[in-house]
Amino acid sequence: MVAGLAAPALIGAGGLSQPSADSRSRSTRRRQWVLVIDLRKCEGCVTTGKPPQCVEACNVEHFVPRGQEWIRVLEMKDLTGHTYFLPRPCMQCENAPCVRVCPVGASYHNEEGVVLIDHRRCIGCRLCMAACPYGARVFNWGQPENPPGALFADYRPEYPVPHLKGTVEKCMLCAHRTQNGKLPACAQACPMFAIYLGDLTEDVATNGKEVVQLSTFLAENHAFRLREELGTRPRVWYVPGHGQEYGRDVRDTRTPKKPRSWQELGATLENPHGGHQ
Repeated sequence: MVAGLAAPALIGAGGLSQPSADSRSRSTRRRQWVLVIDLRKCEGCVTTGKPPQCVEACNVEHFVPRGQEWIRVLEMKDLTGHTYFLPRPCMQCENAPCVRVCPVGASYHNEEGVVLIDHRRCIGCRLCMAACPYGARVFNWGQPENPPGALFADYRPEYPVPHLKGTVEKCMLCAHRTQNGKLPACAQACPMFAIYLGDLTEDVATNGKEVVQLSTFLAENHAFRLREELGTRPRVWYVPGHGQEYGRDVRDTRTPKKPRSWQELGATLENPHGGHQ
């Protein structure tokens, strides 16, 4: 789990060691979160016969309004004509166009590098949507349905409930979960362990099943980022593949089932002050 990310800094050749002054100073540094999505593992949940579990988990975790998907599983085609699936959350760009164009500072980076939206400041101008080259933002034209009890929720940009009419929404990398040492909902729910949460500060990443050295994992597996030529410096990396580690053949023509909304899944707001568990 995420709480184990700092473990490599404390383990020496002889086993567990006492933290050095250097490791203590590292532990006080802010995390700098990234995602790594291993496309060798991602098969769109077609081999399980289920809708994409990352999307459904996100829908439940954040009570995502109907018609929205904060993480989308796109069906892509490579140069040979074969298809693969590509989950697309917010890219959490370091040089984020959405942040630069927001006239009221509603879109901003927090101290851990996550791009958040303060819906209390958002004026619904949608300049951020026009500026985002990844199509990762959506607009609430009407008043979204909120679960019972949402009126009393302790709103914060890290967990934007209740949802508001006339505001822009998107993936916020489950900032409310990572603050508490948990994986994002999409990574937690992925049955193939295809989504890794990484920390640039400690140079480690985990999918809840294994811990890897982030820089080495990216380099050895030829990881890439979407539209790097734009200079947005996304913090989401992809490892090339087509789901082969879980049995998907390049000739497989099955498409994912449609993800269900939180209403269809029967979700309720169990903890309006800390997010759905």
